Formats: sequence, C-alpha cells, structure tokens
Amino acid sequence: MTILLQFMISVLIFLFVPVLSEVDQFMYAGFKDVDLNNLTLNGIAEIEKNGIIRLTNETSKLMGHAFYSQPFQLKNSTTGTVFSFSSSFAIAVVPEYPKLGGHGMAFTIAPTKDLKALPIQYLGLLNSSNVGNFSNHLFAVEFDTVQDFEFGDINDNHVGIDINSLHSNASIIAGYYTDDSTKQDLNIKSGKPIIVWVDYDSSMNLISVTLSPTSTKPKKPILSFHMDLSPIFHDTMYVGFSASTGLLASSHYLLGWCFKINGPAPSLDLLSLPQLPQPKKKQTSLITGVSVIAVVIALCSIAFGIYIFRKIKNADVIEAWELEIGPHRYSYQELKKATKGFKEKELLGQGGFGRVYKGTIPKSKIQVAVKRVSHESKQGLKEFVSEIASIGQLRHRNLVQLLGWCRRRGDLLLVYDFMANGSLDKYLFEDSEIVLSWEQRFKIIKGVASGLLYLHEGYEQVVIHRDVKASNVLLDFELNGRLGDFGLARLYEHGANPGTTRVVGTLGYLAPEFPRTGKASTSSDVFAFGALLLEVACGRRPIEPKLLHEELVLVEWVWEKYKEGRMLEVVDPKLNGKFDENEVMMVLKLGMICSNDVPTIRPSMRQVLRILDGEVELPNELRKPGGIDLQEGFGEFLHSLGSSSFDKTNSSSYLGNRDINISSISFANSP
Repeated sequence: MTILLQFMISVLIFLFVPVLSEVDQFMYAGFKDVDLNNLTLNGIAEIEKNGIIRLTNETSKLMGHAFYSQPFQLKNSTTGTVFSFSSSFAIAVVPEYPKLGGHGMAFTIAPTKDLKALPIQYLGLLNSSNVGNFSNHLFAVEFDTVQDFEFGDINDNHVGIDINSLHSNASIIAGYYTDDSTKQDLNIKSGKPIIVWVDYDSSMNLISVTLSPTSTKPKKPILSFHMDLSPIFHDTMYVGFSASTGLLASSHYLLGWCFKINGPAPSLDLLSLPQLPQPKKKQTSLITGVSVIAVVIALCSIAFGIYIFRKIKNADVIEAWELEIGPHRYSYQELKKATKGFKEKELLGQGGFGRVYKGTIPKSKIQVAVKRVSHESKQGLKEFVSEIASIGQLRHRNLVQLLGWCRRRGDLLLVYDFMANGSLDKYLFEDSEIVLSWEQRFKIIKGVASGLLYLHEGYEQVVIHRDVKASNVLLDFELNGRLGDFGLARLYEHGANPGTTRVVGTLGYLAPEFPRTGKASTSSDVFAFGALLLEVACGRRPIEPKLLHEELVLVEWVWEKYKEGRMLEVVDPKLNGKFDENEVMMVLKLGMICSNDVPTIRPSMRQVLRILDGEVELPNELRKPGGIDLQEGFGEFLHSLGSSSFDKTNSSSYLGNRDINISSISFANSP
C-alpha cells in the first residue's frame, strides 16, 4: 500500500510540477579545480591560479566571455511564461589607471554562448549592426565604467538593465542601501570586490538588482524594473558574463557565482572566496642600483656617453601641460616601431597637413593609422593638442575614433582607428576594382549624416568638422561610412556663437559665407555635406576643371539637368543603371538644398537625416540653389522642417589633396 501511494504521488508531481532542465542551480565559491566541461571561456577570459576568472586583462579593445556550458530551461513549456530566477556573484574591476575604467562588464542571459560581438562600448554583447534588434533575445545587467554618449549613459559608474540593446531600459548610479534606507555610493572600479544579486520575480514581472560591499544582502535593491521577460527569452538560454576594454583597459574579475531557478540563489561569503591578486610592488632598491651602475658606466665610457646623448636627444620631452591632457599619449618610439620607422611602404596617403602611415601597436597588436603633422608654434601646438584631446572623447559608430596622440618637438602624431577599406574618394573617382552599389552608397550617406548629427547635437559641445568631403569619409571592413580627420574641427558650447577662424577647407566644399565672415558653423558643414551627396550620386568631384564649362561646377550641372527633366543623366555611369530612382532623386534634390548659398535656408543635420530616413518627403519642384528666397520654391517646405513636428530626441580620411590655405592651418581658437 505504501509503495502504491508513493507511486501515485510521483505521478501527480510529474503532471503538475513544471519540468526543468537537468540542472536548475549551481554554486561556485571560486573556480579552482572546477570541471571545465561546465564552463565555457572565450576571448581572453581565463581562470587564474588562485581560482578567479579574469574576463579581461590590461589589453586595449578586447573582450572575454564566461558562460555556464549547459543551457537552462527558463520557460514553462505549457504556459510560455518565464520562471523566476536568482543569481548572486562577486565581481571586481581593477582599472589600468586608478580613476579611468575601460569599458565594463555585464551579467547576461543569451540564446547562445558564441556572441557575435565587439569590445569597447559594446561590452562584448552586441555589435554596431544589431544594437536594438528584437531578434537578439538578450538580457543583461551592465556594470559600466565609461560614459558613452551614443547609448545615453548617465555617468561612468552605473548599473543598467539592458534588453536587446545597450541603451539601458533602466539605470542608476552604483550604490547600495543600508538598513535605515540610506543610499551609499559604490565605486565599481575601486578594485575591491562587490557582491551582486540579480533577481526576477515572474509573478510580479519584476527585475531587481542589489549591490553590497559585504556578504550581507541589503533589504532594498538599488535598481528595480517591471518587465515581462517571456517575449525576450527562448525556452532554453545560456547564463554567463561578458566584459570588454576600450582605449583604456581594466581587469574584470569574477570571484564566485551562484544561480538558481524558482528560488533564491545560495549566498556567497566574501571571506571564503579567493582573494584578488596584489599589485606588484616596485623594486625601488633594484631600480636605484641599476641607475647608479648606469651612471658609473656612462662616466667611464666615452662610447656609452655618446649613446646616452643620442638617447636623450631622441627621447620624448614631456612638459607639464601634456600630463594634464590625459593618458592617451603614445610614446614616439612606440609609434616609430608601429610604423616600422615611418617607412614609405607603410604610407597610406599624404596631403598638405601631413602624411598618414599604417601601423600596428606592438603591445596590443591593434592596427592603426598614424597621421604626422608638423608645426612650429609651441603655444599653438599646446592649444591644438588640448582640443584634439577633447575631440578624442567623441564616441559614435560613424566617426573614426581618435585613439591617442604623441608630440615630439615640432611633430604632432595623431593615432586613429585603421579603416580597412580606405577612403570613399578612391571608389568614386579612381579606377577601383570594387564598384560601390547604390545600396552601399546610400548606407554610407546615412552613416555620415548620423555622425554629423552627433557632432552638431549629440555631444556635450557643438563640434564643427569644417572639412566634410569624400576623402575624409573612411570605410571599415563592413563598408560602413565613418567621418574622419578632425584636424580642422572646432568646438564651442551649445547656444554660443562660434568665433572667427582662419579660412581653411577644400575648394568645392567651402560654404560661400565662410570666406566672407570667417565663421564656420553647423550650416557650413551642411553645405559640405550637400557637395558630398552630389558626388556620391554622380561619381565626380564638386569642381572638375578639365570638363566642359557647363559641367565645371557639379551643383550647377545637376541643376541644369533638373530643369531639363533629365536629372538621372548625372548619375554615376559605373552603377550601370542599377539604382533606386526615388532614392537617387531624393539624394540629388537634398544635395542641391544643402548647397544653397543662403545658410539660413539650409536644413539642419537632424532634418537631413529625417529626409534620408523617409520620414519627410521633399517637394516635387525646387528653385535654383544659388538664388532661393525665403518665400520662393521650397522656402515654406524648409520652414515646415523646422516646426515643432520634429521630435527633439537625440541621434543616438585621413587626408585630402586639394586643401586651401594649407600653410595657414590654425592650431588656436583665436583668429
């Protein structure tokens, strides 16, 4: 009878209790001697001798992942709802520079262990092409130590809940609540262990994140967010961690980890977890002894004295003001080695402002482009470097990232991301084996427009590029358009009036009011973007002296063809007629609108991007680009573009060869 009763109870449990995967919980109080079949590490993640998982080290622009090898059954197969789950873990972030993180780490639940992701601001979770896609089915809690304007980060020390994107659905400055509900700040990149609890209550659809510097869990979470995860999760998902480094690096550690479905995760005791490795102490006595020996040898040997003299002569002389700029300074010897001594075979291009070399940074093996600029003004160079350092804070997927700089006497070396496919102009104007399709060109146009909108409105200051042209649009390995070469860029505060500067730029892209007033503005960038639109569609430069008189100036030629109703005749013949006529007509019309002589009539980059996205249609008829009155043609249309119908949300080349006034490049903000 007893056996029969036990059998019936077992049947009832089988019928009414949801079936989970074979494993519904685990606990790791350290990772020494763990079964590696249960953990999957990739990237640069590794288990150190003391039993700590180190997701990243002090190498720039790399990432690491650590996942539990088996997927978890996270959904009730009958109802389709997500089970409650809980995870607790101990993390630590040890930055390369004490106050500068790079970039951060995240607890994640994903449909795969093999994330097709990028490092830096993407935290090794996503990449530029899939940020925000609902098909990602990704849940993450980020511990971010770099403020990224592209994703609207609140600061450089925050916790965020991310669903399918790195635009956090909810975020808060890192901290914890004491027993009396007083909030205490917590520095993620302090180098000290932090215990984290991530809980999901399926009955309330509530995600909670709790932090503490001790083993005791605070009663009140630091961050809560109501959301049903059922549409996000597949039936089975993988649980793990991801971390990445950027221009600066941090070591991201995982000391212990627990996870449980339908119940609270087991507690972790910080005292029983493996300890973080101690930083290596400087061997002061040894350094002093070696220095004394070196001095003695120098005094006793004339040959060695000459060698020391040459070393001093070629060494970097770092002045006090350079230390205030920040840690993005490379040594001259490092860049010399990266470019193989600035050899001619490493030369990517040259122009009036300098020469650009391909290089590979020795330590990180990252490919870069090194631009070498000379200048004799010591004060001007100081101001220019300060401004370059500010521009180096720009973060957008359609801008070429400035990685750092170096100064050696009168030389200034700027280090950029290396763009594998070079500049756009070689595909448009030269006999390239690769012919860009219209779809690729239109994608490049929209990318550059997005980057310009970020410069004008998305950064903490207004950035005027002043040299938008095809040779300054670089293409990455996916042929995404990135605006580069900020050597002429100027910054000023939002709402302020830009001051006068020396007239610099490239013929055919200079707005007509710039030489007259000496004031560059966002509108003058729009004028240059208009020229870029026309040359991408037509496959020729804005001014071609070798052509017939009526074809000399591109915008005038396009206008004449438009009046004759033969506008499609200007389209680049290399496309062989394979293009979307509506998109081409829209790009050509928009190019003429942006090329208007009157700056107040030109649209803003926000309006330009809305037109390119198809949110706003252009009028059927236009007036002549150089002579439009506010009451003529599309004046009312442009007025409507600036109306309140536009939302106010933020948008989230190395060289030219036809530069004007090259010898008068201004390194200062003054006229």
